[in-house]
Amino acid sequence: MVAATETLRMTAVTEYIELIVRGLEIVGVAVIGIAFPYATILCLVQIRQRRPDAYQRLKVFIGKALQLGLEFLVAADIVRTVTIEPTREGIVSLGLLIVVRTFLSWSITVEIDGYWPWQIGRSGRA
Repeated sequence: MVAATETLRMTAVTEYIELIVRGLEIVGVAVIGIAFPYATILCLVQIRQRRPDAYQRLKVFIGKALQLGLEFLVAADIVRTVTIEPTREGIVSLGLLIVVRTFLSWSITVEIDGYWPWQIGRSGRA
């Protein structure tokens, strides 16, 4: 009887964690999915206003939205791997995924700012 109650409790916790993971994934995809059309419309308005920096603003907005969306997706992967699927294969897969997403995030930063994240001191910004 105690084992059945414990199993039921663990199942409920696992389902709750899976719900949190799904929520993080939805937010991450929504951030990216909403940012692209919004940024495009904003850019078209700025082009119509003859702003010379419209493309640069578009690039920065989309880059930051991608980074934010990726952060939510990485958080979902971490929570899922550590709490729901703590297998060696899952952890190795998570590690590789984080390496790829970190490289992508750095690439986006270089594209937006023009320098690597660890070179912030050279840009004059703190």
